[in-house]
Amino acid sequence: MAVRPFRSDDASTLVNIWYEAVKATHFFLTQQDIDFYYDQVRDIYLPQLDVWVYEDNGIIKGFIGFSQEDSNHKIEMLFVDPNFHGQRIGSSLITWAKRRIKGSILVDVNEENPAAHFFYLKKGFEFIGRSELDSSGQPFPIIHLLYQKKIKAK
Repeated sequence: MAVRPFRSDDASTLVNIWYEAVKATHFFLTQQDIDFYYDQVRDIYLPQLDVWVYEDNGIIKGFIGFSQEDSNHKIEMLFVDPNFHGQRIGSSLITWAKRRIKGSILVDVNEENPAAHFFYLKKGFEFIGRSELDSSGQPFPIIHLLYQKKIKAK
């Protein structure tokens, strides 16, 4: 297993992983909704984010993408190929991110995706807010979460 930087030739594989993972987990989205986001993932998010790929024996199994403003890092995307769900790939990517990022980490999850919400809470993220609309202005409520590194006492 290795986490490595995104390469342009990964794009179609990552978009496919995103598509299959969303179909498998985002039951509240219609096919029309998924199609709306598909172009954004392919044309906007992947090219603009700091994307890292989880690869095992030459097979891309998942990925994580960050944005950064000032010292704040935000997980914009974390998706695992549904063929590999339950193999702790998402957990490995979060652990990797916590080691790599010095400060706090933000993440937004769809309120209607309780498994994702639970996943991040289990990883030490805390609830900090809620929005009625997603970042595209669509009526999919978002839960805002924050992970802050604990400072070890000496």
